[in-house]
Amino acid sequence: VQLQASGGGLVQAGGSLRLSCAASGRTFSNYGMGWFRQAPGKEREFVTAISRGGLTTFYANSVKGRFTISRNDATNTVYLQMNTLKPEDTAVYYCGATPSFVARSVTDYDYWGQGTQVTVSS
Repeated sequence: VQLQASGGGLVQAGGSLRLSCAASGRTFSNYGMGWFRQAPGKEREFVTAISRGGLTTFYANSVKGRFTISRNDATNTVYLQMNTLKPEDTAVYYCGATPSFVARSVTDYDYWGQGTQVTVSS
């Protein structure tokens, strides 16, 4: 699976961004999808995941209630709607694909996009 993330940018605290991740190469609907982020000097951390079929989602406590993950299997795209952004959300955001039904661990993901920078100013 090839993944291409987009939609990052610079936003003020309290603002919103919508990230997209377009997939190609294999049957998108066969994969659980996730978003992770990595801030400078820190390890890549789980943000949110959505199952095959889209009926199950998980969120990190730090983004619960502010971020929403969704997927469109007809267009092979997974989205991350980010609202009420905070400076601590600043990071490079990566989308990943896992052959598991759904997963929250970095090591469960076989494919990664190139990352898109999100910067939230205070």
